[in-house]
Formats: sequence, structure tokens, C-alpha cells
Amino acid sequence: MFCAGGGGRMASGSTKSYSFKVVLLGEGCVGKTSVVLRYCENKFNDKHITTLQASFLTKKLNITGKRVNLAIWDTAGQERFHALGPIYYRDSNGAILVYDVTDEDSFLKVKNWVKELRKMLGNDICLCIVGNKIDLDKDRHVAVDEAEGYAESVGARHYHTSAKLNKGIEELFLDLCKRMMETAQADERLKGSGAGQSVPSRRGVQIVDDEPQAAAAGGCCSSG
Repeated sequence: MFCAGGGGRMASGSTKSYSFKVVLLGEGCVGKTSVVLRYCENKFNDKHITTLQASFLTKKLNITGKRVNLAIWDTAGQERFHALGPIYYRDSNGAILVYDVTDEDSFLKVKNWVKELRKMLGNDICLCIVGNKIDLDKDRHVAVDEAEGYAESVGARHYHTSAKLNKGIEELFLDLCKRMMETAQADERLKGSGAGQSVPSRRGVQIVDDEPQAAAAGGCCSSG
């Protein structure tokens, strides 16, 4: 398994392997854990699960013939854990900022996270802003136009999801992976590296030559 922050290994063969770290941020009760569990294990629990500090899941994918190893950090939303945020999001390649479409305050908190991430990491991180719980759309308190306009204004992409109905989750993570791969490939071109050379970046991504391995798009997922 690849470590969060970008460990890598070299092997014979020509298939590129990418290792990315993704962090989920947002208020408590917006459904961050539900989104991750739905994506990794296709599970949903109606009862709210409170995350204490952070939990860690992995996911392996095959995208356009390239292996992608995701280390996904699900952080606690409670205010008392906010100061721990930098511990989890440093060296992240992507951030998923989740709000509840029925809770305007949770959307405002996302704006605070965006400011913090841009201040700490600049444009070195791919941002996704996610309006979760669209199954409760009749109780929506965050206008779609406002959310999408805000995301565009900060260089993020906006998504609508429902962990309960399993809507938009696969698309969210697949699109984020493709964007992180594009960023990593741009870095690689910038560095003018050779084909058999691992390319470290300050975001912690590793691009290594690896043995070809047939992997289903769904990949496998473990809890640690």
C-alpha cells in the first residue's frame, strides 16, 4: 500500500502509477464520512457517525490504463478539531469541501476552508466543493447558482451528491483523480524528467514506473 503523502516504489514495466492524498473538510453532520464510505465500500448508514480527529481509507483505481492509489483522509467537522486541519491537509493533492444543501451555515464554513487552503497551499491543490444531501432538495437553503458561481470564482469545481442515493459520488472522485493526474503530468513535463525516473513534487505526489496490472475501475478499498 502506498503511504499518504506520496511514497512510491520502482519496478520493471512501463505502466505509470500515481499516488495521491485527498482530504475531506467541512462542518460536522454534512455527510463527509457517508460520502467516503459510499465511494470506498458502497455502504450507507442512516445514523450519523461522528468522526473523531480523522479516519483514513485507501482506494485503488485504473484510469485510462494508469494505476491510481488514493489515500483519503476524512476529518472531524467539530470546531474543537479545526486546529488539527493543517496536520491532515498538508501535502494533499486534492481537497473535497463538503456542505449540506439544507444548511447555509455549512456552506459559509466551506468558504473559510477555501481561504485557508489557498493561503497555505496556493494553487497547488485541486479543490472540489460538494453540495451533499440532494435527496433533501425540497429543504434546500443554498442556491445552486450561488454555490456554482462561488466555486468558479475560487478556481474550484462544484458537485452535487447524495451519499444516501449514491448520486454523484463516483463522478466526483473520478473527475478529481483525472484533474490530479493532469496536474502531476504537467509537473512532470515541467521537470523534463526521463521515463524511468520518479518525480517528487512539494505536493507529495509520486509518479513511478510500475508493473502492468489489470485492475477494475472500481478497485479495492481497505480501512488502513
